[in-house]
Amino acid sequence: MEVLVDTCGPLRVRNLLLIYLFVLEAAADCPKPQAIPDKNIVLTNEAILKNDFPEGIDVTLECANGYIKESGSGVINCRDGAWTEPDLTCKKKDCGPPVPKQNESFNISAGTLFGAVIKVICDKGYQISGSSFRQCYATGWVGRSKCEIVTCEMPAEVANGKRLWDSGDEPQYGEKVSYSCDEGYTLEGSSVLTCNENGEYDSQPPECKGVVTESRRTTGIVTSTPTSTSTPTSAPTSTPTSAPTSTLTEGYTAVIISVVASTVVVCVLLALLNKYLLRRKGSANGTVPI
Repeated sequence: MEVLVDTCGPLRVRNLLLIYLFVLEAAADCPKPQAIPDKNIVLTNEAILKNDFPEGIDVTLECANGYIKESGSGVINCRDGAWTEPDLTCKKKDCGPPVPKQNESFNISAGTLFGAVIKVICDKGYQISGSSFRQCYATGWVGRSKCEIVTCEMPAEVANGKRLWDSGDEPQYGEKVSYSCDEGYTLEGSSVLTCNENGEYDSQPPECKGVVTESRRTTGIVTSTPTSTSTPTSAPTSTPTSAPTSTLTEGYTAVIISVVASTVVVCVLLALLNKYLLRRKGSANGTVPI
């Protein structure tokens, strides 16, 4: 009598057991954890590099760039194929008030938290060189600027005068440029120009105009008995015109004519008086003069 031994049974049981254990182990693994954007939570680099998350494994989460941990550990655990709820709470990083440079300040009304943009303000008489804004990033404030003093272009020279400025540089805010006139000229306008905060002067350059002397004013006056003739003092920019000289000559001519006429009249009167006296004398002596 032959006895048949079933040798395949144990093999099938072993294979079924292995399959069951594999399925059971696979069912116990957790899926790759995900970031939580609305809470500003992301995976750490270590968690990103992992591919297998078996039952019981711990994974650490962290706050996104620009945010810092306010509370919680950030650790989640794989249990029964699912992750536990994270207890991590994140808040924006505070860059704090920036440190101003010389002649510089900031308008921080928008705040100093991550992402905030603030404006750079320069003192009066200074202007911004570089970016006029700063922004709070994860690494701190970003944006470079400085406040430079305002300068004015060199003002114009003036005719018949001098511009008094010794420096080779352009005048800066608050500095003054002075003017003076040559001898024989008078200054009209402001003698001092001040550079203001807008890079302009507070007034226009002055003018130097010729002075009218007293002798030039009286040249045309005619007198009845001139005693001397004087030459008018010449000004640096002009000479006496021909009109006063002509008037003076006409005055002298009138005086001469008056003197000659007066002399003739006196002579005629004297002659008539003499003839009258001779006639009276002749009448007294009984003779009649011829």
